[in-house]
Amino acid sequence: MSAHAIGRDDYVDFCAAVRRVCGIDLLQYKRNQMERRIRSFMTTRGATDLTAYAALLGREATELDAFLDRVTINVSQLWRNPEQWDVLEQRILPDLAETGAGRVRAWSAGSSYGAEAYTVAACCARAVPRAQVSILGTDIDKRMVERARRGVFTAEDARDAPPHALARHFDFTDGAWHAREELKRMVRFEVGDLLRVDPRAAAFDLVLCRNTVIYFTEDVRDDLHGRLAKAIRPGGRLIVGATERVADPAAHGLEPESPFVYRKAA
Repeated sequence: MSAHAIGRDDYVDFCAAVRRVCGIDLLQYKRNQMERRIRSFMTTRGATDLTAYAALLGREATELDAFLDRVTINVSQLWRNPEQWDVLEQRILPDLAETGAGRVRAWSAGSSYGAEAYTVAACCARAVPRAQVSILGTDIDKRMVERARRGVFTAEDARDAPPHALARHFDFTDGAWHAREELKRMVRFEVGDLLRVDPRAAAFDLVLCRNTVIYFTEDVRDDLHGRLAKAIRPGGRLIVGATERVADPAAHGLEPESPFVYRKAA
């Protein structure tokens, strides 16, 4: 008898199985988008039943890797959305270093394979070269965290990077861009689930969470924005994606500063 026939929801059961296998809670994502993505991918792998496919993911690590590559959003690049980096480098970082007593503590929340964190490091090296800079990148996918620690990026990853900045902070070797040690000393990466993390209050001057919450339900998104805001010190900044917004900034002690930048109220 099928799951539907006995009143069970095979998608919910599948999500519970995935969470047991790898810790990712797919129920926190918008169901229509995620379920469509999963069922489409499952079909390309020759599977037609979610229950059987969940069992396969629990047995075969290579299939689980392929599945995670599909459902976790690891789209990133160096200097993605260049206009945001111009604002960060020219206006925000100098202000943060000045009001933070020469220190900039940044968090790349949902850092994927590290392109954002290394871009922050390069911008800091240029905008506030005398500041004490520390950048934390967190991502739920341990494979992406391991890749981020290597600091190696393809030509496609670097397609929007300013040539002068790329040449100054990266070395082109064996067909890829390798972050120089000066950047690596600024960054560290950890495995972390944004849906569960409870950061220490005022731990950061700058938090970036870009192009991530668009996949979450509204309640999950708003809760996450509240926890990110908690992590920012007064006068610090939250930067979201170019097409994203914080639904109720005032409720989180945030003030809109530009279409994608929010300032933590004093």
